Amino acid sequence: MQDDDAVRVPIEDAIDLHSFAPRDVASVVEDYLEAARDAGFTEVRLIHGRGKGVQRADIHRRLRGHPLVEQFWDAPESHLGATMVRLRRDGANP
Repeated sequence: MQDDDAVRVPIEDAIDLHSFAPRDVASVVEDYLEAARDAGFTEVRLIHGRGKGVQRADIHRRLRGHPLVEQFWDAPESHLGATMVRLRRDGANP
């Protein structure tokens, strides 16, 4: 894919990962966290779905120790199948 073909998606406080191929989710989440922090968001929601929990587990594994992530947790009941992420303001480890 060339840069001219890249799709620009507006950055919001949540991203639904259902529309991305599983092999692309890791890079999408990485790019999204950077863009969300740059846009000034301090808390975002990653919507991964419920299913068998494979994607949730993979996302949680990637968030552990991530330099942009201060904290993460399962979203409240109204958003089953999602993970909430609190972003570091400075983007660096404490």
